[in-house]
Parts: sequence; structure tokens; C-alpha cells
Amino acid sequence: MAEDWKPRTRLVHGGARRSQYAEVSEALHLTQGFVYESAEAAEARFRDAGPDEFIYARYGNPTVATFEDRIAALEGTEAGFATASGMAAVSGALMALTRAGDHVVAARALFGSCLYVLEEVLARFGVEVTFVDGTDLHHWRAAVRPDTRLVFFESVSNPALEVVDIAAVAEIAHAAGALVVVDNVFATPVYSRAVAQGADIVIYSATKHIDGQGRTLGGVILGPREIVRGPVEAYMKHTGGALSPFNAWVMLKGLETLELRVRAQAETAARIAAALEGHPKLARVIYPGLPSHPQFELAQRQMGTGGTLLAVELAGGQAAAFRMLDALGIVLISNNLGDAKSIATHPATTTHQRLPEVQKTALGITPGLVRLSAGLEDADDLIADLRAALDAA
Repeated sequence: MAEDWKPRTRLVHGGARRSQYAEVSEALHLTQGFVYESAEAAEARFRDAGPDEFIYARYGNPTVATFEDRIAALEGTEAGFATASGMAAVSGALMALTRAGDHVVAARALFGSCLYVLEEVLARFGVEVTFVDGTDLHHWRAAVRPDTRLVFFESVSNPALEVVDIAAVAEIAHAAGALVVVDNVFATPVYSRAVAQGADIVIYSATKHIDGQGRTLGGVILGPREIVRGPVEAYMKHTGGALSPFNAWVMLKGLETLELRVRAQAETAARIAAALEGHPKLARVIYPGLPSHPQFELAQRQMGTGGTLLAVELAGGQAAAFRMLDALGIVLISNNLGDAKSIATHPATTTHQRLPEVQKTALGITPGLVRLSAGLEDADDLIADLRAALDAA
């Protein structure tokens, strides 16, 4: 039975839909519309479409539905809605689940675009947002109120790799009747236990580890059927943020190798972190899998790993960080992560550039901070490349 399958099997076979030709690889249904046998059939489908009856690609598509079902089966949720990008998933979930007068509590350590949605977009429509230190449970308890609609946080923050206690925050939120919405990108679906730990809605940028090869944009909102096929689907299909069938097909191919890739990347990240810790050019190495990380025990309990990303802070600040980046021979300079290719990012001048300096400092985004996403190259080659680049710094 499919419900008894292990994760790796679900990633290959979950949610499969085959056409009349019984193809092995999932079919790419590159169509925006569908044909009805009669006017009466069209009327019936618009009134009450079944799970494998489709109307318009903005509402659903067989290839997209296969991706949604497969990732939902892996995550352990009843349903999923695939979106055009990770930020479409974040903004879609937050907009679909709030309205004017609602209160939201969010961790302060968030990706810049997530902060924009909370600070600018939701506030513009009358939603009050309170920001807290996501690692401090006292802050969550003080901020959550009886009228709090939802709490939102990255389970592992970007880029400083702070780990938020999902179970503890969920207990606080649920006691007030609030939903728990978790951006789980850094944890990855492979190491996710978010639903079991109390998350109601789990969001992924499928652009990252799920595709994992730098090809396409995508995202997904996962959760209970009544929420995903209720307010989330209604909002997404009317505002147009649906995933394209082609991108869904690419994501399906990514899912087939997801566990193999992510486990290899996490192992490499751990080896890099251990090799670089204590390096004289570095003020610190940040990796949730190192005992020196402030939330090491939580990361082990919550994910069982340190993940595929680490960050290093160069003692020489931005100038040293730039010299290191420019000296890299294998690791690429880019702003993506979770890719088969190892990537280095300088958050202060790229992904988080527009944040005020005071906010960057509060989030630990210093001029010397470099985020590293471990790829699938040989770990020894990557360590040698990084050490040589540090020598140049």
C-alpha cells in the first residue's frame, strides 16, 4: 500500500498519474485548458470537479497535481498547492489566511522578500505584524495574543542559520488558536518533521533542493485539505500564482533524486564546517550540525542533521569576504542554494542588501558573513578550494 511506502519510494512513485499510453516517465500535459464532451459535462465540472477532473491550468493540471500529491505524501500532509515560485507560496499562504484586523507574529530572522510581504504588503491591507526573536520562546509567549491569526517563521533562518523550536512555538500558537506556518526550505523535505512537530502549513521554495539543479522556479504550500483546497486554492487560482506544467514536470524529476542529493549535500556541509572551524581567517563558522552552534541539540532533535548550508564570518569584514569569493575556483558566486553545484553568497550586499544596517546587525548579517550551500562535488575538493580562497583573503 502506498501509505506504507518509505520516503525514497514515495519520491519516485507517489501520486503517479498515467495516461492511456501507460508511460514510465510522468507525462507532461502542456495545456492550458481542457475539453468537455458536452455542455452539460462542462457545467457539471465547473460545479463540482473531481480530483482528476481539470478546468483550467491556473486551477489545476494533471502534471502539477502529480507533483502536489507526491510532495504532500512525502511531507505527510493531506494536500498541496504548487505555486510559480517560493515567494508565491509565502505570499499566497499569508494573504490567503489573513484579512484586515488580524494579528500575525513572525520571527525577525527572515529572507528579505518575506520581510517585505509582512512589513509592506500585509500591513498595507490592515494586518498587524509583531516581530520577535524566533529563538526566544519568551518573546513568542509575550507576542501571541487571543486575536493572533497565525505565526510565521523559517525553521532554519536565512542566512544566519538560527533554528526555531517548531514544537514549542506550535504549542504557544495553538493555545491561542493560531495557525503555525513554517518556511521549511533549509530543513528540506528530506529532514522535515514539521507536521509531526506541530506545523499546520509548510512552505517550500521548490526552486531550491526539490529542483536542485538550477533550472526552474517553483513553490508549494502544504497542509490540511480544508485549508489548502479552501482559502489557499481560492486565493491562488484567482490571483494567478500557479505552477506551470513544465516546471512541475521538472520538479517531479527532481523529487526522484531528492533524498540521495540532500543526504550527500548535508554530509558534505558537515565535513566543510568541521574542516573550517577554527581557521585563523574566520571569526566563526555557523552550522547547526556543529556542537558549537547555539541550537545544536535542537537541530539534532528537530532535523537529525545540520543541513546542507553553513555560513562563515571572515574576521577581515567585507573586503576579506570579497577576496575569498573572488579566489574560489569550484564554488560558484550566486544567490541560489540547494543546488547540485556549491554556491557562495554574500548576503549583506545581495539577498539582504536592502535591509537597514541596524536590521542586518540584529540578524547577524555582518559585512564578513558568507553563506555556503554545499553541492554534489567531492567534499575534499571543496574543502581545498575554500581553504585556498581563505588564504587569499
